[in-house]
Amino acid sequence: MSETGVVKFRCEHVAAEIAAFPDFDAINVCRRKLLQLGMIGVDAHGIGYGNVSVRAGDAHEFYITGSGTGGCTELSLKQFAKVTAYDFQRNWLRCTGGTIASSESLTHAAVYESEPRACAVIHCHDGAIWAHLLQRGLATLPQVEYGTPEMAFEVQRLFREATEPKQQIFAMAGHVDGVVAFGHDVEEAFQMLTREHAHARSS
Repeated sequence: MSETGVVKFRCEHVAAEIAAFPDFDAINVCRRKLLQLGMIGVDAHGIGYGNVSVRAGDAHEFYITGSGTGGCTELSLKQFAKVTAYDFQRNWLRCTGGTIASSESLTHAAVYESEPRACAVIHCHDGAIWAHLLQRGLATLPQVEYGTPEMAFEVQRLFREATEPKQQIFAMAGHVDGVVAFGHDVEEAFQMLTREHAHARSS
């Protein structure tokens, strides 16, 4: 499987300044906590990992941290992209902003489509949580690579067949240590991660 950390989808990028949005400060607060925990950052190969998004109103649009920003301690608006359209089948999306949307944007889109109550999504890395979720069966199939149309479809399948409907977290079995959590806002998504981390460490 490919673990290059690069954008795999076809991107139609419109370079334009993004106006300040309501959850901008909340994302930076959350990212600082994630950085301290090592859940986002830069790996041994110099590749940034981890991303955060929030829904833009009631539409299928969302704001997401830009590709390669995992190791940044503080993000400016120029390091965000607004995803305005996407197509899983075509492996394509359109975004606007000072940077290209994160490589996991289609996965975030799949969560928003599958769960209307989700207004924030965090993709991060944590080995303990990842292994714990795999043991519980809360994970995508291991043969499905991250950042691909197949992963978006797999996330949709996971929601359709969920046996724990209130569980707001899952592992990406084919993406070592990769975890996705979501909630009504960024703080709720982060709290889901911290609770699962505590459960993983105590089990």
